[in-house]
Amino acid sequence: MSLTKRCLAEFIGTFWLVLGGCGSAVIAAAYTADAAKISESTSFPLGIGLVGVSLAFGLTVLTGAYALGHISGGHFNPAVSFGLWAGKRFPGSDLLPYIVSQVIGAVVAAGIIYLIASGKTGFTLTGSNPLATNGYGTHSPGGYTLFACFISEVVMTFMFLLIILGVTDSRAPKGFAPLAIGFGLTLIHLISIPVTNTSVNPARSTGVALFAGVQMFSQVWLFWIAPILGAILAGWLYAAVFSESTVGERQNIEELV
Repeated sequence: MSLTKRCLAEFIGTFWLVLGGCGSAVIAAAYTADAAKISESTSFPLGIGLVGVSLAFGLTVLTGAYALGHISGGHFNPAVSFGLWAGKRFPGSDLLPYIVSQVIGAVVAAGIIYLIASGKTGFTLTGSNPLATNGYGTHSPGGYTLFACFISEVVMTFMFLLIILGVTDSRAPKGFAPLAIGFGLTLIHLISIPVTNTSVNPARSTGVALFAGVQMFSQVWLFWIAPILGAILAGWLYAAVFSESTVGERQNIEELV
């Protein structure tokens, strides 16, 4: 498959991840309909909440990997690309074009989320995490410190890459990789949304921060450094300790679906 086609698949997959994951957080997480009013002063919330947003992120990766994994490998995340490179599953020469495609996909998705959300009367980019941005300190949903947020992002991305590397190993059962990866990302969000609003994906963080203002964008550096560090550590560990041989290894998710 040509690099152009693979990069287009990465653009679409990352676009879908951000649109589905961040879109659900912005539009559906706290939704309450007039039809759900119990009384004049009490409404029944129909929003999907933390669990729903976690599932939305997992489902975007699951569906995207099945739909596009056989074309590009289904990374949809610069940290995943770095982790697969460190694990000797992905060529370094393709890192930059993949990452550029992923970031552009995330930015386009964030723009569409903003256009849709701003179509509601009274919409403003307020609160600690406007447009589902990631943050630390005062922009951590639970008020966690920079250090705590750094540790969370490193560890969560480390585990995410271990899952990816494990289920895409030639010794793993075939055909189930996207399911494990999708559920893995869901679990990661269930754990860490209160800490950083969960990134583990530099493109996802960058896309929405561009529309949320300078203050939010000034914190994006953490969500590049920590996820990439965690991913590279996982890649090195898996290649050094768990890989029996690089001969015959399936190099990407596309060979598992």
